[in-house]
Amino acid sequence: MHINITAQKIGKNHETYNSSVTDYVNYLEKENEGKHPELQEHFFDQNNNKVSPETVIAEIDGNTKKLKKRDPKFYSIVVSPSAKELKHINNDPALLRKYTRELMKDYAASFYRDREVTVDDLKYYAKIEHERSFRGFEKKVEENAPYRKQIAKLRNDLAKANRGELDGNVKKIQQKIDKLMAEAPHKINGKLVAEGMKKEGFQTHVHIIISRKDVTNTYSLSPNSQHRKNTTILNGKEQKQGFDRNKFFDAAEQRFDKTFGFERSFIDQYSTKKLYRKDPVKFFTMVAGLPTNERELALKSLHKLNIPTNKKGVALKLFQKAGLPVSSIPTNKVQLAIKAFNKLKKGLGRAMESGSIGV
Repeated sequence: MHINITAQKIGKNHETYNSSVTDYVNYLEKENEGKHPELQEHFFDQNNNKVSPETVIAEIDGNTKKLKKRDPKFYSIVVSPSAKELKHINNDPALLRKYTRELMKDYAASFYRDREVTVDDLKYYAKIEHERSFRGFEKKVEENAPYRKQIAKLRNDLAKANRGELDGNVKKIQQKIDKLMAEAPHKINGKLVAEGMKKEGFQTHVHIIISRKDVTNTYSLSPNSQHRKNTTILNGKEQKQGFDRNKFFDAAEQRFDKTFGFERSFIDQYSTKKLYRKDPVKFFTMVAGLPTNERELALKSLHKLNIPTNKKGVALKLFQKAGLPVSSIPTNKVQLAIKAFNKLKKGLGRAMESGSIGV
């Protein structure tokens, strides 16, 4: 489960916040173009399965009382279940709508103010999308870029040679093109992965547009207001004020698991990823302490990520392919993590030799 919360910005350098949600709503409507009405996905909220784009725009744009020009008027929450999670619910949009409505209860409960915040305080509209395309900055696109550049030049040369405008062996030029195509690291159905190409497999995700102001247009509910930095009085007691992202992300996972009976492995848990970033040594130690079946499952998961067997590669790339940063981990901690993992790997040697685990 991956959840991203951002404020929508505009301007040359994204220096100002959008005054209207219109562009974003229109963007989310693009996937419906050319589809039969029965196959289209509609905006929905906590109580309605079908909300028109015009209503979304009017409600969000009209709920900005006392917000300044540089204040975000709304936020975007993108909920991206993993392939495992989507498979577990059979990629069912109705179940995703159900989950989204439960998730927004957890979103509301993650705010700390001078009064309790509930889902009834939120003004939000959500929409399910089923497709995703590669973007220019993604790793697979960037790694393919040098090959695409060379192939484009060779194809241009090939066309000129065929027209007699360039001296060259047509067969050899084509052989060079074929060789580069074979060597390029990322392909889908024989075509090089490039910007704009649709991704394979289940790509269903949910876009949520949520107003900065509460449903009464009175209170500000900003997910960028950091929990722990401010305090307020609630029920006569001093409480931390703001939005607790860690609580929300933990709750999002637990909500999915409880709602759909999903058994989340240790290696797929948000708390595990947090631990890896904070204390990689403790992370590896915990992996070593898992029951045999869970430990084997964890190592099989690493094997599926094509993690190399060299020691440094294992430590540095363990979760990098799952979207976890390693550049922020101090070098000494990385080295300790390598040692911890090597001990773990040695202790599991017999199981690995039997072919049940691959690392």
